[in-house]
Amino acid sequence: MLNNICVVMPTYDELENISRTLRSVLEVNPGVDVLVVDDGSPDGTGRRADELAHADSRIHVLHREGKAGLGPAYVAGFQWALSHGFEVICEMDMDGSHRAQDLRSMLDVLGRDPGIDLVIGSRRIEGGRTENWPWYRDLLSRAGSWYARRMLGLRVRDMTAGLRAYRRDALCRVDLRSVKANGYVFQIDMTRRVMAAGGVVREVPIVFAERTRGRSKMDSGIVVEAMRCVTLWGIERCLPSHAARGRGRGPADAGNVGT
Repeated sequence: MLNNICVVMPTYDELENISRTLRSVLEVNPGVDVLVVDDGSPDGTGRRADELAHADSRIHVLHREGKAGLGPAYVAGFQWALSHGFEVICEMDMDGSHRAQDLRSMLDVLGRDPGIDLVIGSRRIEGGRTENWPWYRDLLSRAGSWYARRMLGLRVRDMTAGLRAYRRDALCRVDLRSVKANGYVFQIDMTRRVMAAGGVVREVPIVFAERTRGRSKMDSGIVVEAMRCVTLWGIERCLPSHAARGRGRGPADAGNVGT
């Protein structure tokens, strides 16, 4: 059975969702703590998070000045959770796209198999799916995952998935200070880093629903960043110096991934 679980949830202008989402997460997963990482939301999300934390000791809030991006928010949240002794550290969206029951299923999988370092909630394996997504967003997501798999030699089907559960040791083996990815490519970067460090990844099917309140943060800049970073990482992977460093350690494309 897992203990000391922290769910890191970045926020920016999620006032319409925060109360409902936190209530669901804590009701379905009563043994977890939640860390809200707010980037100075002008709509009052941070103030509402403080009110909820005052009423429930399982809720914590980390305030950051200004909108600095998804990746830096998660890194700050991971560092906070590690410094506070949590053994399992999760990622989850605040907008209601991720279901609390799927998080519970993922934690059950992690708890049953001590050999797993990272569980990814996947839309792209059997049993996983998206709901109410425009066709072009689904196509873009699938194409991005396909491109990342091919360029990086990884077998994870849902490379950009944002519902995740890491063991503490897996994050400690990753140099979080060197993570520079900002948008959704952060998920790809973390996957490749965990696997390059010898981590075992398991994908678990989830249902990902389109948000019903608030505004999506996806824009063209995030897509461009992802394409640029994945291409550069793919080229770096093919360089002789990179191959030499990986020799004898077990390459990421050897397949430390299961479903």
